[in-house]
Amino acid sequence: MYEYDEECLKAFLKQQSRLFDEPVAETIEEAEAFLEDCMAVVVDSIDEVRQFFEEEGLDAAGMSDEELEDAAEVFAVPGGRYLIVEG
Repeated sequence: MYEYDEECLKAFLKQQSRLFDEPVAETIEEAEAFLEDCMAVVVDSIDEVRQFFEEEGLDAAGMSDEELEDAAEVFAVPGGRYLIVEG
């Protein structure tokens, strides 16, 4: 199971409308429970986002870094990290 720090949880709460039409979490605790249920992944760089997509069988080879960052399931976290949530 992943440990989600406060920065990740706050980033998800703030940006969840990118992936979901309605909020799935309103508090830090709800966000953590939701991310655990989804088995969301935290990675340290956009290169690791690309690697994750490729490991999951998604063709990211033709995507620019900006396109990867704009993907609905990719949430930017302060400090250059990314949270990947499969909706």
